Amino acid sequence: MKFAEKLRAARLKMGYTQTQLAEMAHVSLRTIINYEKGDVYPRKGETYATLAKALNVPTSYLLTEEEEFVVDAAEQYGARGAAQAEEIIAGFSGLCAGGTLSEEDKDAVMKALQDIYWESKARNVQKYTPKKFK
Repeated sequence: MKFAEKLRAARLKMGYTQTQLAEMAHVSLRTIINYEKGDVYPRKGETYATLAKALNVPTSYLLTEEEEFVVDAAEQYGARGAAQAEEIIAGFSGLCAGGTLSEEDKDAVMKALQDIYWESKARNVQKYTPKKFK
């Protein structure tokens, strides 16, 4: 289940309207509508935490591992980092299409890809950051 579906299901379970959830999460009604349509995702981990608290669910419920990876990349490296993380996920999903990997194996490969991403980002920061900013 994707974020949009989880958000809507949790909101309905609590009996909240979109307006009520927007007020509790300190976001606009349009934002909640767009989240539930799947058009956009929260840009910050804090927003996921605020929504989870309002809906009385753990933050991990709202996030899939892939979504958490994208949010973390966005928080550390901005829109470009989020786009790179999404490309990694899309590329891996394409490789697995119609394949015979078990879910456990897919999770292990995705974890390895994420680890490689973070390690390469850290190396690039060391390698390409001008000395005056270190």
